[in-house]
Amino acid sequence: MRVNPAAGDTRARYRRILRFAGWNLAVTWFYELLLPRIGLARVAERTRAKRMRRFAQRFHVLAVELGGLMIKVGQFLSSRLDVLPPEITSELEGLQDEVPPVAFAAIRARAEAELGMPLERAFTSVDETPVAAASLGQAHRARLAPLDAADTGLHGVVIKVQRPGIDAIVDVDLAALRRVSGWLSHVRLVSDRVDAPALVEEFAQTCLEEIDYLHEAASAVRFAEDFADDERVSVPEIVWERTTRRVLTLEDVTAIKITDADALATAGIDPAQVAPVFAAVMFDQLFTNGFFHADPHPGNIFVTPTPNDPSGRGWRLTFIDFGMMGEVPTSTRRGLRKMLIAAASRDGKGLVEAARDVGVLLPSSDTTELERAMTQLFARFGGMGFAELREVDPREFRDFALQFGDVVRSLPFQLPENFLLIIRAMSLTSGVCSSLDPAFNLWDSIEPYASQLLRDERGNVAQDLGKQALENAGIAWGLPKRLDGLVTRLEDGTVAVANPGLERRVARLERSTARVVSAVLFGALLIAGAVLRADDAVLGAVLMIGSVIPLIHALFAGARGR
Repeated sequence: MRVNPAAGDTRARYRRILRFAGWNLAVTWFYELLLPRIGLARVAERTRAKRMRRFAQRFHVLAVELGGLMIKVGQFLSSRLDVLPPEITSELEGLQDEVPPVAFAAIRARAEAELGMPLERAFTSVDETPVAAASLGQAHRARLAPLDAADTGLHGVVIKVQRPGIDAIVDVDLAALRRVSGWLSHVRLVSDRVDAPALVEEFAQTCLEEIDYLHEAASAVRFAEDFADDERVSVPEIVWERTTRRVLTLEDVTAIKITDADALATAGIDPAQVAPVFAAVMFDQLFTNGFFHADPHPGNIFVTPTPNDPSGRGWRLTFIDFGMMGEVPTSTRRGLRKMLIAAASRDGKGLVEAARDVGVLLPSSDTTELERAMTQLFARFGGMGFAELREVDPREFRDFALQFGDVVRSLPFQLPENFLLIIRAMSLTSGVCSSLDPAFNLWDSIEPYASQLLRDERGNVAQDLGKQALENAGIAWGLPKRLDGLVTRLEDGTVAVANPGLERRVARLERSTARVVSAVLFGALLIAGAVLRADDAVLGAVLMIGSVIPLIHALFAGARGR
């Protein structure tokens, strides 16, 4: 039975989602857990590809018919090239653009209710044919009224309007997903590797933010500020006077779709030159800014020709649709940088250690075999482009998977907060780049970027050492006064020190402490001088020469009074 999302039959929608999930979980349990236990593992292996394909096809139908968050779930599944077989990901790729539009009459009613006026008063004209129909909203081209155009300097705009009834649909879908995640939390095969309820809550937060267009507008402004001085990137301006929680009006920046090879060629733009720039821009978002576009599929990125571009490139990347954004905490960003540097240097052990730092691996996990697997993987396949990988004998991949598959599956993997969006962004980035250039080699983009990160990290370490050295110098400088005060309190306090032996011990302690202070001061001055010498040769040399004085004191001060 086809369920119409606008009909508001939430109970039937909820039951249909649970029936679909329950049936497929039961089938998976039967084939993947029960059959291997009774000696029929080969049956499960022989039918796995067909079952995965059938599941993806059925989910595709369900998502298109129900719409709402089911489309988003399908999009997430289609981007999980790292853990899901191609039978699933390839079948669900079409969900990126395959959403039936809502009748314009319903969109008009929604927009006028939000803006508090007829569309004819808010805009000079509105195109009833949608530019895009997404799972949560729909976009139409329009032209601003003369007064608004004069105030903003814009004429052509795009109006993004939420689908009617989407709030109720989101609530029902999240309730169903929470129920399914509760089931999964009782399946040890899943719960040992991922906290399903936590992932659903992360997904819920992302979706709730995506249907708040004021939040999307603020994200667009923040993204524009991050790239304000970057000639590679442009962002549409927001028309705040015509923007509410359910209606978003922004500059019409429609240009060449990033994967439209024919249009790029007509404009004199080489797709192979676009790929590394796009990859570098995404790297900047993830590893430098910490605020990234989590839905960079081809429909959300344009290549905009710029004939008068001072950089000489002649084009820039224009990002749209900032409803799905992610943030990378500073600690996670440091771990991701380590992973990138390890991947660029083909360091299997370093990659595994960085994965543990990020939180992908539990701290208690034994990763010896995984390190060996990663080292062999880099030795055989690291540095190959997508086109080269296609030429590799599939038996080599199969042998590698058989050799190390059990190792990977037995490790206690987990997904840290916001990591689902990071994986999605990187998966889509990889897909877009390979579409632009089949011979695109991700390593060619990673290596120079990782080298720059490594230089930056060394600079940060040097700065930290310099600061720490100066702090140590300050502490060392104040220690004699503090020691003198302590001795004074011992002499003048309520406890009288009259034992000559104790006095000698205190004197030796004072001399020993003075030597320690001198040693710390020597080290602090030497390190500070070495760090500062690169920027200020004179001051650095003075500090390094001055470190000799506390060194002499540390070596010979104890010779007296023994």
